Amino acid sequence: MASQADEEDDDYMNMTFGTEEPQAVETSLQRRQRLRREGEIKGRVRSKAEQAAAEKAERDEALERSLLDAERAAKSKGFAMMARMGFKGGALGSRDNANAARLEPIRPEIKDDRGGIGLHSERKRKLVEAARSQQKKLKTDEVEFRDRVRREREMARLERQVYAGMKVCERMDEEKPRGGGGGGSEARDPDPDGSVATKEKQRTLSTRPLKSIPVVWRGLVRGREEAERDRRMRHDLEQSSTRLPTYVEDLEDEDEDDRTAMGKTGAAYVPVEDLEEEDPELDAFNELEVEERLRMLVEYLRKEYNYCFWCKCGYPDDSMDGCPGLTEEDHD
Repeated sequence: MASQADEEDDDYMNMTFGTEEPQAVETSLQRRQRLRREGEIKGRVRSKAEQAAAEKAERDEALERSLLDAERAAKSKGFAMMARMGFKGGALGSRDNANAARLEPIRPEIKDDRGGIGLHSERKRKLVEAARSQQKKLKTDEVEFRDRVRREREMARLERQVYAGMKVCERMDEEKPRGGGGGGSEARDPDPDGSVATKEKQRTLSTRPLKSIPVVWRGLVRGREEAERDRRMRHDLEQSSTRLPTYVEDLEDEDEDDRTAMGKTGAAYVPVEDLEEEDPELDAFNELEVEERLRMLVEYLRKEYNYCFWCKCGYPDDSMDGCPGLTEEDHD
């Protein structure tokens, strides 16, 4: 029986040989090439992005591995002390607070800048507040923007009406007959034959003192006088910088043709005597709202000339029959 069992164990007819592949032997050339490739990989300097990615991978791998399962946990004295105190893993603290305790370790936050601790949270808080305020503004900005644009357009329209009213006041004042040779633009001079010739109407600079002009349209004349003064000052400055030096004798010997050629025949510019003086009354008028200034202009035209600014026509008497009213809404 024993020999039969040995024969069954040593069944050489069913055995197979040579099925295992022989291991290839590394030649010296292959070994040198392998070592050279490994040396090149180790010696290559990694970029900052690659270093950051490798550090992140190592950090995530370490955080995913529990310290209790590591091999060094069995040799750790700290874990041995905690085990003698009854710690068997899980959350730290009392058993009553085990459900609310932290089971995962606190993830470290890597700082990429030189900002202090807590700066990121402060920036985040400010960004959240800015986003909330921006959402609130978006709800009201549309209405406020429309109201502001509407108000600006209305103010610009009223300013144009105030300027037009000043022009009408100036024209009406120039057309008003004056006694004693006032500053009107329609001056009448007697001809040699005794007839009276009317000069062509032409808008010129004012020769009246500014404070003698009604305050409602005094700003128009003052602005025109200041602009003319500045223009002449710039012109004189440019001429003085390019003019050649001359002698007094040369100026005295100039005849009419020389002065005409040099452009010295025109009348000399004389500014208004009180142009440089302060005008508190005009400043107070300009500080008023545009609606109030326009109302004062309309009332001045109605009172002085029986003229309605909205009707664009004058009336024979101060009753002004046919005029709808004082405001623009009354004429709609």
